Amino acid sequence: MISQSCKILLILSLLVSLPAFSEAANKAVSSPDMVISTHKGKFNGKTVNYKVMAGDTHLLDAKGEPQASIFSTAYIKTNDKDSESRPIIFVFNGGPGSSSVWLHMGVFGPKYVELPSDAEPVSAAPFRVIDNPHSLLDVADLVFIDPVGTGYSKAIGEYEGNDFWGVKEDAEIMSEFVRRFITQHERWNSPKYLAGESYGTTRAGAMVRELQEGWGSIDLNGVFLISSIVDFQTGDFTDGNDIPYITFLPTYAATAWYHNVVPNKQKWASLEAFVDDVRQFALNEYTEFLFKGQRASEQESQAILAQLHEFTGLSKRFITNSNMRINEFYFMKELLRDRGQVVGRLDSRYLGTETNNVEARFDADPSGYAIDGAYTAAIQNYLAKNLNVKRNEPYHILSSEVFSNWNWLYGSSPRQQGFLNVTPHLATAQHQNKDFRIFVANGYYDLATPFFATEHSMNHHGIIKEKVTMKYYPAGHMMYIHHPSLKQLATDMREFVQQGQN
Repeated sequence: MISQSCKILLILSLLVSLPAFSEAANKAVSSPDMVISTHKGKFNGKTVNYKVMAGDTHLLDAKGEPQASIFSTAYIKTNDKDSESRPIIFVFNGGPGSSSVWLHMGVFGPKYVELPSDAEPVSAAPFRVIDNPHSLLDVADLVFIDPVGTGYSKAIGEYEGNDFWGVKEDAEIMSEFVRRFITQHERWNSPKYLAGESYGTTRAGAMVRELQEGWGSIDLNGVFLISSIVDFQTGDFTDGNDIPYITFLPTYAATAWYHNVVPNKQKWASLEAFVDDVRQFALNEYTEFLFKGQRASEQESQAILAQLHEFTGLSKRFITNSNMRINEFYFMKELLRDRGQVVGRLDSRYLGTETNNVEARFDADPSGYAIDGAYTAAIQNYLAKNLNVKRNEPYHILSSEVFSNWNWLYGSSPRQQGFLNVTPHLATAQHQNKDFRIFVANGYYDLATPFFATEHSMNHHGIIKEKVTMKYYPAGHMMYIHHPSLKQLATDMREFVQQGQN
């Protein structure tokens, strides 16, 4: 007979050996869930039969252990006799912490959310999800990728979300997905593109490095940079960094033009002519003035003050109190303060009203809350109803957890990195790969990633300008919610792809 004390020791010894099994059970990895369906649509006037693969891809670490489950939605043309030469575009959004819903349901995918084109907020459900005749499915296969922590994508096995929430970490796992996809579906010899929006353009730059300089070299045919931020020095308002005051100025001016607060608007025949004058002022007199600092004379200061007032419509008192340096968030609240309105950040055509009109910054972005509900409802309904993806867990449209835990360090040390800048990787790709081209889509009314900042990036760091296509649209960050811009953007991107085939 075993004594009571022996029983206790035996139980304790068993408990010591259980955690490994218990922990493994708690982190058991379920099988990937993939739903395949067939469809037909008409894009750019051409009928396309295609299949959709919506589901999980499990990626393994160097030891063969599961590390991430990536949810993607792939649209592949069927019965294509020359599928090997058909281009394939890998598409993602930014945040960091955003799913691919915006580009998926806004411009690239076969369905899109119909929104008012005149910068009016949408009403509550029901929202219209309709056929998208502008989708690029007639010229390329499309793969929409949700990074870890967004959509249905998540860390698995012994890994946690933080293992993938960083510039380099994210680029590595997303690049591994691309490698896995082209291997599994025999697309190594297909023309390959990356398409990103907002931080997704930063991701694209980092992935270009991972793919072309690593992984045994996966050469790309190009990237689509939609509302890009590839050099954060051009967009971060921090003490001692005067560049954003220069790069944001043309967008401030375009916004003032749109809302009719430019004092002498009749002097210019068009928005483009007006913006070009602002560009020249920003590059020359304004840059020289900011560089001089306190060495600038009173006469120079008064001349700059007068010009800033003429281009932005802001009061001279406000500009003077801002030390001739206008912060984007203060601008959005100040521009139409006399009307009791604030302008949007993602799209400054949008207007909002707030209960407190004396604050320095707005409470929320009116161009964000105007459309978020429509896209959220649309993707949930589309996945379940059209693609038969029925899951109990939530589809994460945007994740503040991912954003707040993001590791922004990409270099080996903060001092070495300085401001995050992936432009040099795009330049290296151009120099090492003669077929690598860059398409850039800019919205005139985008106060999140202003077009002049992108122009600055594309004129530095060794970029080959002849291999860059720059396009501009009279809309904001998500220019495709403006109906004429959606049509033109799709046309421009389709031509870009077709040029690569010639």
